Amino acid sequence: MKKAKQNPKPKRRRVNFALTDQGAHNVNLVGDFNEWNQKSHPMKKDAVGTWKKTTLLEPGLYEYKFLVDGEWKEDPLNPNRCRNRFGTFNCIVQVS
Repeated sequence: MKKAKQNPKPKRRRVNFALTDQGAHNVNLVGDFNEWNQKSHPMKKDAVGTWKKTTLLEPGLYEYKFLVDGEWKEDPLNPNRCRNRFGTFNCIVQVS
């Protein structure tokens, strides 16, 4: 008797996040993919002031924001948003 094939774990994809804020001192990527942990995904600033972070995510829909020097900011390059429980908006990224 043949064993049934197990469904392989979905392949994670690289997702690049970026925020240009030359005056920022500390930027973190925060979202439901890291349980809104404000310190687990610090971003690094390049020479022109763009903060970047590449994250491996499984296929799905994710909500996120940037935490810039202690203040929540939406991604200005991503028009996809949903209202959150605080009456503001979270950005949405779809990973296929």
